[in-house]
Amino acid sequence: MPFLEFYSELFEYIKADETRLKIWGETLESQLEQVFMDQAHGDMTRWAEAFNNLPDIKGVSSELGQDVLTLQSAQADAEQLAQLLAALKGLKPWRKGPFDFFGHHIDTEWHSDWKWQRISPHISSLKNRRVLDVGCGSGYHMWRMLAEGAQRVIGVDPSKLFFWQFEAMKKYVLAQGQEVPVHFLPFKMEEVPAGLRAFDTVFSMGVLYHRRSPLEHLSELHQALRAGGEVVLETLVVDGGLGQVLMPEDRYAMMRNVWFLPSVETLSLWMRRVGFKDVKVVEQNFTSIEEQRTTDWMEFNSLKDFLDPNDHSKTIEGYPAPKRATLIAHT
Repeated sequence: MPFLEFYSELFEYIKADETRLKIWGETLESQLEQVFMDQAHGDMTRWAEAFNNLPDIKGVSSELGQDVLTLQSAQADAEQLAQLLAALKGLKPWRKGPFDFFGHHIDTEWHSDWKWQRISPHISSLKNRRVLDVGCGSGYHMWRMLAEGAQRVIGVDPSKLFFWQFEAMKKYVLAQGQEVPVHFLPFKMEEVPAGLRAFDTVFSMGVLYHRRSPLEHLSELHQALRAGGEVVLETLVVDGGLGQVLMPEDRYAMMRNVWFLPSVETLSLWMRRVGFKDVKVVEQNFTSIEEQRTTDWMEFNSLKDFLDPNDHSKTIEGYPAPKRATLIAHT
């Protein structure tokens, strides 16, 4: 599959850009070629086949500004819907959502809509803003950002499965015959060129605790923003005062790649130290087993399996159960 065709419109956009985003255009195509060079790696062939089996459906309309991202068409027949269901199942597990593809409801592991409900009242208007979504998952929040009026949304996430899930949604949004300025780049944030200062708003949700160097990640976010830009940072935290940080001995909630869980006061200090201003904690919550759970579309273990079965205030390892906070700041 000629993967670069997914990005032809983005290449043109960056080429014509008058900001420092144009710097990325000098390396972006070669980065993508490298990422997709080994098409047979892992499940890439199976996922590509599932994507290619998505039927072409006419008369598509979409609802992107509601909790369940919905695609509709009165012209989809029974044969197409059966083919669609088989293809969507070929892209399991679905972790971030929910979605509704022409009546097929995808009940994802995470209620990503609940996170958006908590965060969206606190962010600045996204109208006409250029947005970077770091750790964008399958793109659920990117579509919500577009529905809020964003001029363009670029997401980065190294998961190839998330890439195919995002492109499945985009295939049908594109079928409406309109411009769709939303793009998924299968990269880590470390692979985004430093010092772009090209985005109006940068989101980093559920990423910081996966980074060995949290200050480096915060600096990367700062450098991606233009002067006066806004960062929306959502991450795991622990209770405590300034200086309090939890570093798990090995796993945290069965995850090996969790490094630092700071208190909100410590995290606020980290953000100020890398140059952010007006740092505000806008919400905190404990992740519930209703928000993250096993479903027919994600059949593996989920949060309830990662908590102490006798005390849900603790992880199975004995650490404090997942508590999340969202902080907003400016450059």
